[in-house]
Amino acid sequence: MFKKIFIVFSFLGFLMANSPKVILITGTALGIGKSTAEYLIDKGHIVYGGDILVKENLYLNDIGGVALEMDVTNQEHIDQAVQQIINEHGRIDVLVNNAGLGIYGAIEEVTMEDAYYQYDVNLFGVARVTKSVLPHMREQKSGTIINISSVLGETYGPLAGWYLSTKHALEGWSDALRVELKEFDIDVVIVQPGAINTNFFNVSRSYLDKYKQDSDYVHLYGEPVTDSENSVLSNQSEPIVIAKVINKAINARNPKTRYAAGAYSKLGIFLRRIMTDKMFDRFILFIN
Repeated sequence: MFKKIFIVFSFLGFLMANSPKVILITGTALGIGKSTAEYLIDKGHIVYGGDILVKENLYLNDIGGVALEMDVTNQEHIDQAVQQIINEHGRIDVLVNNAGLGIYGAIEEVTMEDAYYQYDVNLFGVARVTKSVLPHMREQKSGTIINISSVLGETYGPLAGWYLSTKHALEGWSDALRVELKEFDIDVVIVQPGAINTNFFNVSRSYLDKYKQDSDYVHLYGEPVTDSENSVLSNQSEPIVIAKVINKAINARNPKTRYAAGAYSKLGIFLRRIMTDKMFDRFILFIN
């Protein structure tokens, strides 16, 4: 008798875990967001993708998704997108906070205007979207929030201080959020990509080129952001790697709190955890 009940509940759990979910992803025009949207649509999920790049994002409408205009620094955009999903489906099962950018340059030389913008997108943008979605997830007493961090969310390196500080903040924020939402059966997951073949490095390099001019830190501007044979750019994983990890977290009955994936991600985090600060400093300066 108990065995039959267990089998029935297991089967129901399987059906729930593998049924189509209503998913909102930010930053779907390019890179990880685009790959994830395509992959999840192919898996049968209902995917809404928001992006500031409106034209580049329209592909979603052609493959079974829904393209939304969304600047994560614009609360009106966010509220309209969330309300549209609720009006059309009555729920949001998964939120993937993917939108972000990397402003690179020496901490001293990056303008505060750029630094504020970095935080407005990478941290406060995540907060805006999450806060807009949470009342609906709490009401349905279910949901998964997946925050895209970085290997730099646990590590560090020169010229990335403003960017990686947003990812360190995002990880601490996500940990606190996970505890707060436990009572509502809402999971919070952090994904830590390594070097991924996206437009991220092109955007970052535009800032590096901007700040390299007449910089007192010119000795730090080198191989990690060039196309040389041994650089990060020549050893990147494709975004589908992260899309598959996100899908894994969505389907897990009890997802891990952190998933590291992509080139250098697990190695970088492992070295950071086993090295002292000064050992890691020497390692970072050596490979730079």
